[in-house]
Amino acid sequence: MEYSDIGIIAAWLTEQGLKGASEAELLTGFCNACCERGLPLDRGMALMDTLHPVHEGRAFRWDSREEIETEFEYGPSSEGAALDSWQRSAFYYLWAGEENEVRRRIGFGDPTDFVMLDTMREQGHTDFVAMVHRFAKAGTIGEMDCFFSHFATRHPEGFSDQDLIILRKLVPVLALAIKCIALARIARTIAEVYLGDDAARQVLEGKITRGKSERISAALWFSDLLNYTKISDSAPPEEILPMLNAYSDVVISAIHEAGGDVLKLIGDGVLAIFKGDEPADACCASLRAERLLRQKLKTLNDERALEGRPTTEVYIGLHIGDVFYGNIGSRERLDFTVIGPAVNEVSRIASMCRSVDLNVLMSSEFAATIPEGERGALACIGRYALRGVKRAQELYTLDTARIEI
Repeated sequence: MEYSDIGIIAAWLTEQGLKGASEAELLTGFCNACCERGLPLDRGMALMDTLHPVHEGRAFRWDSREEIETEFEYGPSSEGAALDSWQRSAFYYLWAGEENEVRRRIGFGDPTDFVMLDTMREQGHTDFVAMVHRFAKAGTIGEMDCFFSHFATRHPEGFSDQDLIILRKLVPVLALAIKCIALARIARTIAEVYLGDDAARQVLEGKITRGKSERISAALWFSDLLNYTKISDSAPPEEILPMLNAYSDVVISAIHEAGGDVLKLIGDGVLAIFKGDEPADACCASLRAERLLRQKLKTLNDERALEGRPTTEVYIGLHIGDVFYGNIGSRERLDFTVIGPAVNEVSRIASMCRSVDLNVLMSSEFAATIPEGERGALACIGRYALRGVKRAQELYTLDTARIEI
């Protein structure tokens, strides 16, 4: 590779990073471009921590000969086999020390003292170099404080001095391009985790102006845990958060699997919406979520009962109506949510579950929207006045012999 090729590859990386190419595409294109111009790469890997509620980071791989998994997410490396593997890696050596580069000429007698180097030598690799590019505090987010990469060759003479000089000039450009894509991914993750998928999409599309909202018709879901206050007062303090997380998980996963969007968590309460091409589609989706939730609850409660932990149930209010969906708040602090009388009404319907000792109640509007052939699954429990709602209305529940919605 000539020094003049550095500018060509750097320009390609910059262009692809600006276009939004994936991290795996960037690494693959980079390695292929280097090979085409004479730099003898046979293996490449890039790794960077992220900010995610489940995954610690993402890694990307390239191989000149084998079809391999080009990208994967990894979990915590703080214990067990993952910790052992991390501590035996070249990346850990760099992270824990002051050096920014480490090299092992494994085909020429250098020790194979890092994880995977034995295997790489058996596969014919002769030279290995790992690098770390550290971020300043202003460029750090979460645990994403540096960019790791390693490269290996099968060339009989290993990497030349010129090969290493070129890598040192080009890898920072690769790091910057991958970091750009990773930051966009983190922004999406944070928005989805805290706002919900649909609200996150709208915010990331630019809908962040205070007071900007749209009027939509949606099926509304409001749920709470039965006797949560009593349980939290009697259970050991260390049990409360895990219990709340366990029950929140089954509620939220059921809503998501049925196509709903969770907009707000209020203690043990969950506010969600279901949208559809037709109002009946939205109502049927919310009832599918209810059915999924009951299945998940049974499994969870059986497990917790065997472990001697407190169990509970979820009561749900369902309604359909027009709401305003958008940004509400101050200039400095906004919430993307739904407002309107229908939101107040669905929370009151959910609260009524405790009074009538039923796990699910729905408004007459919701019941009337269900397809006519499926209303046999519903049973009217009478007319009730709801606190803060002007008119009394008939409420419905699910018949014990209900059909599948």
